[in-house]
Amino acid sequence: MKTGVYPGSFDPITYGHIDIVKRALKVFDKLIVLVSTNPHKKTLFSKEERIDMIRHALSGCMDHVEIETNNTLTVHRAKELGATHIVRGLRALTDFEYEFQMTHANRVLDKGIDSVFFMTDNRFSYLSSTTLKEIAQFNGDMETFAPPYVVEKIRAKYE
Repeated sequence: MKTGVYPGSFDPITYGHIDIVKRALKVFDKLIVLVSTNPHKKTLFSKEERIDMIRHALSGCMDHVEIETNNTLTVHRAKELGATHIVRGLRALTDFEYEFQMTHANRVLDKGIDSVFFMTDNRFSYLSSTTLKEIAQFNGDMETFAPPYVVEKIRAKYE
């Protein structure tokens, strides 16, 4: 069984993330969505809230998706979970540069874990969780960026 790990803060999950999950599920038998702690990011939602939103957003494919948490190096957690690949989404050249460096660092740490990159759909090439939160702060329309349940949770945070 081919297992991939899709790490991220998912603060919150967006249609861009969901697009990457659906693309990865065409390649992997199982995908582990890895909700990670990034010490450089201050999150709006707790891990539990993010996991809840991910479960709702991916409800149609949960038979092939697991959700785990991580507060260590992704490459080490991937190995611990039995994954062979780290799944990453690419939106722009800046994503590529960052992921290029991270992939090479991961290869030094563990040659047994490789990376797979998926180009996001053009509709989501500009979308990030940060962008979504900025739109929410100014009471903008979020429906084209995230599922209704996620939009509801974001609105509740900013009320």
